[in-house]
Amino acid sequence: MKILVIEDELKLSNNIKQGLNESGFAVDQAFDGEEGQYLAESEEYDVIILDLMLPKIDGVTLCKILRSKQIKTPIMMLTAKARLEDKIEGLDVGADDYLTKPFEFAELKSRINALLRRSHNQPEAVITIGELVIDPAAHTVKRNDRTITLTAKEFAILEFLARHKDEVVTRTQILEHTWDYNFDSMSNIVDVFIATLRKKIDEGTNKKLLHTVRGVGFKLSEKK
Repeated sequence: MKILVIEDELKLSNNIKQGLNESGFAVDQAFDGEEGQYLAESEEYDVIILDLMLPKIDGVTLCKILRSKQIKTPIMMLTAKARLEDKIEGLDVGADDYLTKPFEFAELKSRINALLRRSHNQPEAVITIGELVIDPAAHTVKRNDRTITLTAKEFAILEFLARHKDEVVTRTQILEHTWDYNFDSMSNIVDVFIATLRKKIDEGTNKKLLHTVRGVGFKLSEKK
């Protein structure tokens, strides 16, 4: 999953990015409203974290702009303002949730996961593909009751493939959704991670779930 953090407080933005990276998310950062608008309109994100008080374009105005351009990405608004009127204003212009500073990272992560479940129309947090069971909330993977240990990045790639079950996903799509904006797209890192995932998920089983579609990409499916 890929998240855009639009926050002008450098320390807070970096702390959010570090925490989300450690949880397996790819994160892009913007430090003013104009930069945030550019990234939100040019890249595809799963969630946007948007500060209310920003230079150049404030959070409320930016939220209005994005919604007017039919960008439906879930928006989590952050602010130091705790007044009910400020919260209502943010929600009225199209924000999906509202978190008042200061906050605990665990709460931010929990709210992000809730937004992701709603936006993917998945009332059930657990994703099942054959004997493979992926629990994004608990960050666990099992196959035939065998627990599979994955790194944060491996889990992020597997979850992305699982949310596109039976669909062919390209290397570019994986890069865009699991690495940040500055990653070298010419790297073969995706193939390296896919090889590792395949070994962990399919090794020792008769039915392979992670397939390579030559010249196109990969898919997670019970079908060949």
